Amino acid sequence: MQAGARTVWRVPALREGKRMKKIKKAILPWLYSVPAYALIGVIVLFPILYTGYISLTNMNLYHWQDYRFVGIENYVRALGKIDSGFLSAVGTTIIWTAVNMLLDVTLAYVMAVGLNVEGLRAKRIYKTLLIFPWAMPAYVSILVWRVGMFNTEFGLLNKLLVAMGGTKTDFLSKNVSAFLSCMTLNLWMSLPYMIIMIDGALQSIDRSMYESAELEGANAWQKNLYITIPSLKKIMAPVVVMTTFTTFKQFDIVYLLTMQKGSVSGSTMQTIITYAHQNAFVSNNYGLSSAVSIVIFAIIIVFSAWTNRGTTEA
Repeated sequence: MQAGARTVWRVPALREGKRMKKIKKAILPWLYSVPAYALIGVIVLFPILYTGYISLTNMNLYHWQDYRFVGIENYVRALGKIDSGFLSAVGTTIIWTAVNMLLDVTLAYVMAVGLNVEGLRAKRIYKTLLIFPWAMPAYVSILVWRVGMFNTEFGLLNKLLVAMGGTKTDFLSKNVSAFLSCMTLNLWMSLPYMIIMIDGALQSIDRSMYESAELEGANAWQKNLYITIPSLKKIMAPVVVMTTFTTFKQFDIVYLLTMQKGSVSGSTMQTIITYAHQNAFVSNNYGLSSAVSIVIFAIIIVFSAWTNRGTTEA
């Protein structure tokens, strides 16, 4: 009778013990994650929420302490007024991103395929030399190009123009020439990375497919069109997406070449990032700058969701 009573008493105790273990097993991972979530909240979430809050106020240099809530006024000013400069900055940014990515991917693909031609000597030397522009600090590269290439008096481009009987040109004083100058520098800095990524992807393609295509009488163009490019799509998709994000939010090239304090070139070209910087640190209109930053954040989130969906379906 006592043994039976003990058995009856142990069954609920065992069940309770198992239930507590399950609860502990479910809660422990969340407890271990608390420091990481707290850090993410402080570093990532809080700045976004605070920026969103500032975007709904009239905070600026003259209303630093006594700013007030203005609702969506800053968003209306940025998105609704044609003369605000925001819409033109958005258009410039879209053109900047599209043209740079088209040239970046196309030129990198051609150069990477060229580096993989059979019989090409000193491949490693060429690849080592190509990585230098990408490995060099961006700030140094931009200032070297500004003084060494685009400078009106001492730049290499103007020296070549004078030597060929032309006249000196200020490449950074007009919007179109400044855009092309910034684009050239951006390609010089970004091409090596894209070339290396495509070169690595080319190494992963099964060479037997090319041999089979040659037996079928395929030429170089057909092999590239039906073997190389389809094989690269899935491998290169993440690289192209990340480079697109980097190009979209490019700041240092445009700012240091045309807008740096003390050396403004005369060009009025602005991307969406330089426009936000202009309002925050030059005009000291933090409410408008925060609104622009939130709009940029929303654009990037939407584009990220669209690209992630596209790469997942592929």
